[in-house]
Amino acid sequence: MAKNVAGEVQVVTANRLRDGVVVYLAANGQWTTDIGAAALARDAQAASLLLSIGAVAAAESRVIEPYLAAVVEEGASVVPVTLRERIRATGLTMDVIAAEALSYA
Repeated sequence: MAKNVAGEVQVVTANRLRDGVVVYLAANGQWTTDIGAAALARDAQAASLLLSIGAVAAAESRVIEPYLAAVVEEGASVVPVTLRERIRATGLTMDVIAAEALSYA
């Protein structure tokens, strides 16, 4: 279940089952699309607790495949460590790629 456990600070992320949107587990137990509102796990015990909350949401068919993603805090912002998670946090890149391809045509 834990795909990316590198890093000191982590968040739980998943995809919302009804529409596939990337979501993050917030401190209030709800799911949010804003990584900045995600609950931060600063140690293994907190990460395990958050991941277990995510597993319950998966069992209830609210999200699919919750896992830990490493993040860093940059001022007031939370930034994913890996490129994959940065793409998931900021949205699809296909529009940017398509626009760039058209500029060469």
